[in-house]
Amino acid sequence: MKDILTEIIQHKQGQLARQKAILSLEQLQDNVDPCNQTHSMKQALLNSSSGIIAEFKRRSPSKGWINEHARPEIIVPHYLHAGATALSILTDDAFFGGSLRDIRKVRAAIDCPILRKDFVIDAYQLYQAKIIGADAVLLIAAAIPKTLCDELTEQAHALGLEVLLELHSQEELDYITPQTDMIGVNNRHLGSFQTDVATSFQLAELLPKEAVLVSESGLTDPETVRRLQQVGYRGFLIGEHFMRSEQPGEALARFIEKTTQKTAV
Repeated sequence: MKDILTEIIQHKQGQLARQKAILSLEQLQDNVDPCNQTHSMKQALLNSSSGIIAEFKRRSPSKGWINEHARPEIIVPHYLHAGATALSILTDDAFFGGSLRDIRKVRAAIDCPILRKDFVIDAYQLYQAKIIGADAVLLIAAAIPKTLCDELTEQAHALGLEVLLELHSQEELDYITPQTDMIGVNNRHLGSFQTDVATSFQLAELLPKEAVLVSESGLTDPETVRRLQQVGYRGFLIGEHFMRSEQPGEALARFIEKTTQKTAV
């Protein structure tokens, strides 16, 4: 039985082929503005007390629509007002209901790091990310070979983009290199889409102590975030928990308040 990640990657390969037939890599490169300002997501996490990366996400392959008619130009400003350290914006359309336009719509109006969250398998997507104003991209170890991950990391850096390297298991630790900007641990298995926050705690002991660590998926309890902070995590990527609320910004504000209250005592 085909797992969800395999299905997504196969679809992404076909989509990229169609995009390249319309606009070649060389044509895409011509649209890159080298003067585009970038914001360091890594530094923002190091400077933040909460480290919340608020995600704009309309749907999930496993749970269907979460907030089908959500508009980034409405939700993102509320996220920032509530105290988000950085933003994660889904740009996959077929499985997550996202679009490159979702980043374009908010980039000019906000002064905050934006992660293009997608299944990046080709340098073409790095140029897209740069053009739309993203500051960082996600590279998923389970989705690409290590050699390709290294190449994409180098190309991303050449474009002024940071990389969040996403791991799911101990077997993927060899993907980490000195060039890795941030290490994400996804608590959701991308084959089955089952979530277990214990994954972040288990891998924490095996990850470089100097690394900027980000826990992703399944984070619904401020107490869990506090415990993760104690074992070295600086970033916490949370989307569905906020996006299911009628007021995602208010849900984020309450979450940050509960996360930091006890820490300050």
